[in-house]
Amino acid sequence: MTDPTARPAMLISRALPDPAIEAARARADVLVHTGDRPLTKAELVDRLQGRHGLVCQITDTVDAEVLAAARDLRVVANVAVGYNNVDVAAATRRGVLVTNTPDVLTETTADFAWALLMAAARRVVEADRYVRDGRFTQWEYMVFLGGDVHGKTLGVIGLGRIGRAVARRAAGFDMRVLYCDAAVPSPPAGLAATPTDLSTLLRESDFVTVHTPLLPETRHLIDAAALRSMKRTAYLVNASRGPVVDEAALARALAEGWIAGAGLDVYENEPAVHPGLIGLPNVVLAPHIGSGSHDTRIRMAMLAVDNCLAVLEGRTPPSPVNPEALKTR
Repeated sequence: MTDPTARPAMLISRALPDPAIEAARARADVLVHTGDRPLTKAELVDRLQGRHGLVCQITDTVDAEVLAAARDLRVVANVAVGYNNVDVAAATRRGVLVTNTPDVLTETTADFAWALLMAAARRVVEADRYVRDGRFTQWEYMVFLGGDVHGKTLGVIGLGRIGRAVARRAAGFDMRVLYCDAAVPSPPAGLAATPTDLSTLLRESDFVTVHTPLLPETRHLIDAAALRSMKRTAYLVNASRGPVVDEAALARALAEGWIAGAGLDVYENEPAVHPGLIGLPNVVLAPHIGSGSHDTRIRMAMLAVDNCLAVLEGRTPPSPVNPEALKTR
């Protein structure tokens, strides 16, 4: 017979900020994987035995096989907005609630999208290397000429939380904003942005920034044809999901001058990066750090832990992905 006073058991699949670990341990029996690599599927299944909750990251694959083997599991709390690493349909069938961490990383990720945009346009990484290599021996009039940002056109693909935050920042640069999002036929109040179709956005924008979720219809949304339709002076930024952009096509576009430059924080097959991108000077490559500020990573971890504990304590979690799973339990 189950002891009603027993503390719920939770697995945290990778190390999180101390405040989140402490919050979890105050109310649950917590096992934390502190290794320098993600758990393999077999290791994840093994450590989930007897565990009621899982706080995981996008590097953990929680598929139907894992869910079937983790018989005691009641909640999968993903420390991310996206949840492509979790088979939500399989979880729902088993009555396992899936949660994510929206909102808390919106502004930080929007900041970083702009950091990529600015770095690519003004060739910051190239210039930094130039100085570090000792080549800055005198001021030069025609060195590292980049693209202006102010007064240009920003095209936002996907006007969700992060897309809207990116678009709002364009006002400070006196930019015209276009956006493409079938789910948002008119811009939210107070946002100066014009809805349009994808082909018009690609053709008219000086900067194209991608903020769409990864869905079957958005995989390789930015392909060779899309890149060829952009201005030769345009820049592409992707801080959403890697497979939305065809990396091979982008490498060719950058090498052959179809577009001027790009800034990427996500990749098709992370942590691998297409080899054609590595040696190019006109692309800024970041290791998926869009939400990587101290404050935001703490908030994300705390929300994930709160989601997990809420389910284990019989409460509705703050940010459920599949609330219908509650009906099958």
